[in-house]
Amino acid sequence: MPSYWLCTTSRENWEVVKDRKIWGVPSKHFNKISKVKKGDFIVLFKKRDGETPSQIVGVFRAASDPFYDEKRIFKDEVYPHRVKLEPHVIPGEPLDFKPLVPKLNFIRNKKKWSVHLMGKVMIELPKEDFETIVDALKV
Repeated sequence: MPSYWLCTTSRENWEVVKDRKIWGVPSKHFNKISKVKKGDFIVLFKKRDGETPSQIVGVFRAASDPFYDEKRIFKDEVYPHRVKLEPHVIPGEPLDFKPLVPKLNFIRNKKKWSVHLMGKVMIELPKEDFETIVDALKV
């Protein structure tokens, strides 16, 4: 039975994830990424920046268990704890996250939804929320 994860990335690092099919976290988040298992689903959430709102940029399957690699591939830091990815659903255009908020169960405070994601690199999603996101990407 797979688990479902909402994992954050920046605009710059999304390009690396998309090209190299690898997502990573810094050492302080080792305990979180260590819960990912090969076959789990990873929803990539691109954080809001000056140019774009928060978006879902793709859904992947973990193609590996977490592993350690210090080779610098990401734009801002090393993120040595990594997972290899295989694409599951990659939309032609990223999906704005805010319109999904009312439909997602893991977000309890719909008015201040961003507090559920602030400072978190990854959150385990209920299967229903995962399916809601995938269905929205396929429209």
